[in-house]
Parts: sequence; structure tokens; C-alpha cells
Amino acid sequence: MLINLSNHPSSSWSDRQLKSAKKKFNSIVDVKFPEISPYATSKQVELKAHSYLKKLKKLLADSPHKNNAVHLMGEFSFFYSLSNLLKKSGIRVVVSTTNRIVEELEGKKIVTFNFIKFREL
Repeated sequence: MLINLSNHPSSSWSDRQLKSAKKKFNSIVDVKFPEISPYATSKQVELKAHSYLKKLKKLLADSPHKNNAVHLMGEFSFFYSLSNLLKKSGIRVVVSTTNRIVEELEGKKIVTFNFIKFREL
């Protein structure tokens, strides 16, 4: 199972990313990335990371698959805290890598991200 903990639900992923995730991890479970206030203290972020660690461990404990990971993308201080907790708990953490294509049209930037692969941390 791949737990997708990001601001981008798997329903919005490209076919390429979906196929890669299902081939590698069999199934995808979306967990909404938490709102992290820019005013939060480091301690508050750490407490939220511990709370999510418990939630993710429960989901993984119920997984029928042996090849599990958490796809973690989002606010950096929470990402850092939770990724360290997950890795210390023996839980694999992956990020998605992309090609970033920028087009400038009439003074506006249009950015497209093309999925390449999942990279384990």
C-alpha cells in the first residue's frame, strides 16, 4: 500500500503516476495533508507529526501488502519531522520526482509538472 499524504489526492495524478504507484505498491490510500499554520511553533508541528505517525501506523498495520510506503509531500517543517519519525519506525518514505516545465505566455507563467518516478528517502 502507498499512503499518499500530500495536498494532491491520487485522483488528480497522471496516468503514469497512478500506474507506477499501483505497480510498485498495489494500492493507494489518500490521507489529506494537515494545515500547518505559519505561526505554529516547532513543538506544535512536532506534536502534529507524532499524531500523524500514529494514524499512519494504524493504516499500515491493516495493510494486506508487505510492500508499503508513505508518499510524503508538503510543508517542509512537518515533512522533516514526520519523515524522520517514519524512518525511525522502519516505515519507508517516498517522494515523487517530476520534470518542471515553465512556459511564459502574455506575462503569466504556466508551470507543468510531469511525473518521473517515486524516490525513496
